[in-house]
Amino acid sequence: MGLKDHIRRFEAVGEEYRQDLQAFIREGKFEPSTEENIKIPVKIVDLPEIAYDPIDKGGVGMAGDADAQPDQGQPVEVPGEPQQGEGDDEGDDEAGEEGEAHSDYYDMDPEEFAQELDDELELELEPKGKQVAEETEGPLKDVTERGTRSTLMLEEWFTEGLKRKLATEFDEEYVREALKVDGWGADEVFAWARENNITVSYDWVAEAAEEVAAEEQATWERIEEMEDHVEYEPVEARVRREGIEEVPLRREDQQFRHPEIQTEYEKNVVVVNIRDVSGSMRQQKRELVERTFVPLDWYLTGKYEEAAFIYIAHNAEAWEVRRDEFFRLESGGGTQISSGYEVAQQLLEEEYPWAEWNRYVFAAGDGENRTGDTTENVIPMMEELDANLHGYVETQPGSSARSTHGEELRDHFDEGSNVAITEVNTRDDVIGAIETILSTEDSQ
Repeated sequence: MGLKDHIRRFEAVGEEYRQDLQAFIREGKFEPSTEENIKIPVKIVDLPEIAYDPIDKGGVGMAGDADAQPDQGQPVEVPGEPQQGEGDDEGDDEAGEEGEAHSDYYDMDPEEFAQELDDELELELEPKGKQVAEETEGPLKDVTERGTRSTLMLEEWFTEGLKRKLATEFDEEYVREALKVDGWGADEVFAWARENNITVSYDWVAEAAEEVAAEEQATWERIEEMEDHVEYEPVEARVRREGIEEVPLRREDQQFRHPEIQTEYEKNVVVVNIRDVSGSMRQQKRELVERTFVPLDWYLTGKYEEAAFIYIAHNAEAWEVRRDEFFRLESGGGTQISSGYEVAQQLLEEEYPWAEWNRYVFAAGDGENRTGDTTENVIPMMEELDANLHGYVETQPGSSARSTHGEELRDHFDEGSNVAITEVNTRDDVIGAIETILSTEDSQ
């Protein structure tokens, strides 16, 4: 493998060699990342360089004794290439393992993160627009009964009048011949015309009957004889032959074109993260909650045009905290999960009305709760608090005990609800928990 081939190989380091997204969520460090810039670790290897001996040791092209043999310098050292005296199977498969390697980051925005997570977990979550951002007039596609003269649909108005004209036209001479059937008067002819779908009024038939001369009233013995000898001329044929002198236009047939109103909606989302910070939520539990909640925050940030976040900590009481405090905070005291939902409900109703914002409410803890609080308070509040999705992440690493809170939620909410309940007891559980939560929203 030549030097240029090695250079091309090392230049390929980048997105192709960044840490797998799922592995990053399970094992990676989130600290360098921000809400708008997600840093995925990438292995970067120094590019090879050509190294020569110092000039004072001589070399090709250097002035000196003509009989002296030129020093050929040192061989070019290419990282990853076997050197003289080394085995042929060392150093070529993983470029940079023996050389000097260091970590760098691939910058990924939340939109790209969301798309890749969709692809990896086969999700199809479509963000919902709620708040009206802008209404514009589009093409004249809508039709109304009122409007300005310039938007009057003249062609359609004329067409309606023409259809009415043709529907009321008939072969007058043909009907007059029926009045010449022996013994027939206006009643018989009118009934016969209706049976044959001839749209004639009774008044017209009665007036025409008075005009038939006495000597013509028995021209035909039976109506069948008249039909055999007189040909009916369809309206279309007569119109083509004679044309139409006038078309009756009625005001009620008028229609006006109206511009189609095109409404654009802002895809806004507010994410509420609630966490138990009581004494039982030690470092390992906090770290598992962070590994679950942070990717959810990134994902929803990438899905929606505007994303807002609320962080609520609670023990027996609840209070709003900053994001940088949320995953590090710990305190003593007991646990009352409903206190977190009370603060969430107050903040949402005041600042993020359901009619304008998509809402996601995620809570996490180890399942401990004050006796009766789950059934008496938390479940009713979850049912009353409008949200696209409620999620509860339970973490009990190293414990085989079943929590009362998570179990009571499972017993109450069926699979078709907008409530996702999942467990994260090791880092390997994180991806499955995220998939469970987002798949529940996807199915709504």
